[in-house]
Amino acid sequence: MRKIVISMLVALPLVTATAWAQEEAETMERPSLSTSRSVMVTAEVTAIDHETRVVTVRRADGTDLTFTASEEARNLGQVGVGDILVAEYVESLTVQVFPNDGIEPEAAVATAIARTKEGEMPGFAAMEQQVIVATLEEVNLETNTFKLKEPDGSINEYTARIPENLRRVVVGDLVVITVTGAIAITVEEQPAE
Repeated sequence: MRKIVISMLVALPLVTATAWAQEEAETMERPSLSTSRSVMVTAEVTAIDHETRVVTVRRADGTDLTFTASEEARNLGQVGVGDILVAEYVESLTVQVFPNDGIEPEAAVATAIARTKEGEMPGFAAMEQQVIVATLEEVNLETNTFKLKEPDGSINEYTARIPENLRRVVVGDLVVITVTGAIAITVEEQPAE
């Protein structure tokens, strides 16, 4: 009888420690990261051949860029010398870590494109968003590295930029990476002087 009591007393701290570790993992705040950047470029149309669709623009730094507008560029006939081409590109990245409820690695892509209506000045907008769900396979605090199981089944090793974040994750967690890129191009007609 005494052996059973001792065994229970020895096992009790292990059960409590395991329950505590699991409870802590469920309530700990997982790391996340969000960043974005945007670039806006303007250029003045300095030459345009509507038959060949060849357009030359002068950038703010004085350099010229010549390109052939595709047939997708609707309403090119409305563009003239002196008009201003405005392009804005926005890219964002979000990385979030969540407890895993049995989800397997997966990836998805969504794309949307729109362009101006007939008779309007040319313009278009496009957006693509890619979501990648990976599983945290290994954490090595000594080497400051972690391994992710990617949607294709491969396991890749990465170095943590913020080592302390490795203490805030649990093997098996989901790492959700969302990359969004969007571009909008418009042509602004310059009023006659």
